[in-house]
Amino acid sequence: MLKAMIVDDEAPARSELKFLLDELGQTEVVAEAASVREAIEKLKEYPVDVMFLDVNMPEATGLQLAEALQHLKFPPAVVFVTAYSEFALEAFKVSAIDYLVKPVETERLSQAISRVREHVSLHVAAQKSERIPVEKGGKKILIGIDKIRFVMARDDYAYLQTDTDRYFSTVSLAQLEKRLDGHGFFRVHRGYLVNLSMVEEIESVSGGTLLLTLNAVDEKIPVSRRRVSALKKALGL
Repeated sequence: MLKAMIVDDEAPARSELKFLLDELGQTEVVAEAASVREAIEKLKEYPVDVMFLDVNMPEATGLQLAEALQHLKFPPAVVFVTAYSEFALEAFKVSAIDYLVKPVETERLSQAISRVREHVSLHVAAQKSERIPVEKGGKKILIGIDKIRFVMARDDYAYLQTDTDRYFSTVSLAQLEKRLDGHGFFRVHRGYLVNLSMVEEIESVSGGTLLLTLNAVDEKIPVSRRRVSALKKALGL
């Protein structure tokens, strides 16, 4: 059963959502919070699989909380439950699994929970098997960390390049950097994370920067000037 936290500044809204979740019987609400600050404190005590977030709350918004959660190595899934439909695009930019508009229908909530279960199962499998969940052609795929040549940021998302294909990830580059920590990856640029074991050629270019050629990849990867020294040290040069 999924463990959940409800974050909403209105107590009746929290009670109604908890009632619906209890009725569906797939989620155990282990914590509630009336603000972002309270949610962060309770998350330390109650690790959860999913957080149901309102958007507008005192002091900080649910969107800000969702963005902060992305910096965790293994963040909980996020489902927004709000009276405002206009924040959906922003919600998915901070890796929301779903976006529900109040009043919430039971069937729609059930669909959201199914998406969360799929997301959690995929990420648990990835953590255990040293694989990263990605998307390609509408399908969710697990690719081995050792297959990744580089990771490239695109807005709030990322693309992972292997020797044969490029895959989309709803996870940000910053979060993937944490996930890949200890696996030989290096942040060579604000927009690129490189598998050092795949570096085959280093080319000096004007301005004191570098271009990297990786195994089985045609695209050259730029190295920012401020990362050159650290990269050379990491490569033993």
